[in-house]
Formats: sequence, structure tokens, C-alpha cells
Amino acid sequence: MSDVLTPSQRRRVMSRIRGKNTRPEMLIRRGLHGRGLRFKIHREGMPGTPDIVLARYRAVVLVNGCFWHGHSCSLFRLPKTRATFWKKKISRNRARDVRTLGELESEGWRVLVVWECAVKGRHRKDLVDVLNEAEAFVREGRQSFAEIQENEHLETALASRAVHKVTE
Repeated sequence: MSDVLTPSQRRRVMSRIRGKNTRPEMLIRRGLHGRGLRFKIHREGMPGTPDIVLARYRAVVLVNGCFWHGHSCSLFRLPKTRATFWKKKISRNRARDVRTLGELESEGWRVLVVWECAVKGRHRKDLVDVLNEAEAFVREGRQSFAEIQENEHLETALASRAVHKVTE
């Protein structure tokens, strides 16, 4: 399948995709700041340059885009155009994520991953619930790793959709 955009149009579209200060990241940052949590952003010199670093709590928050990090959720679809390229690209990103998590944890950081699908899409959670979970993770300090993703009922919906496709 060929691309519906010309190479120059595709280049323009791709150049506008941001790695920092994305909408989901800004929602989480504003919410945590509004709850009295103070942090540094995009702290260089740390493994993976975490989105949010809460040094007082020895915690970091990574706000991951579901497509770029290959999250198995309703927002992730592997492109049909250049599928081999995208499969390799996303696989490398996931391998880097595993390395980064290991390095952060070995340095004593607690890691919270907030997936884009938690705040965007049909199965998103209420933002207040996402922020409650994030604040609890940071302040309580009992867990070394946690993830916040789309609503749990989605697993049932995806499973039934997969069964429906197989039986067609």
C-alpha cells in the first residue's frame, strides 16, 4: 500500500510530532503541580531524560505515547505503509524503554509510566482518577514501578473484537 501523502507532505506532518511538552504530558504536569507537587522536567543526565522528576520523592513520571512505545491498547495500530520499518522502529523503542527502566530503578528511582491512552481516546480514564493514581504513587512511595493506562474494561472489549474478527 502506498502512502496517501507526498513525501514533502509526509515530512511536514512528521516534523510536527513532538517528543516533549505533548498534550498528555502537559495535562499530567499541570495536574500534579496543582496538587502541590514540585518537579523538574526533562532532566538531562538521567537515563531516558524523564518527563517529570520528583527528586524529593525519588520518583520519575514517564508520559509515553502509545504509538511510539508500542503499547498494546486501542490507540496503537501498526501502519500498513512501510510495516517492516515501523515494526523495527517500535521494537527498538521498546528495547530502549526496558533499558531505561532498568537503569532508573538501579539508580534508586521509582518509575510511574502514564500511557497516552489513560488520558486520550474512547477508553480513557477520568483525568481526576489518573491524577489521583499518580499522586498516590508519588506520595506513598510503596511501589517501585507502576503504570496508568486506559480503563480495564477495554480488555474484554478487545478480546470480543478479536473473537469477532476470527469468526467472520
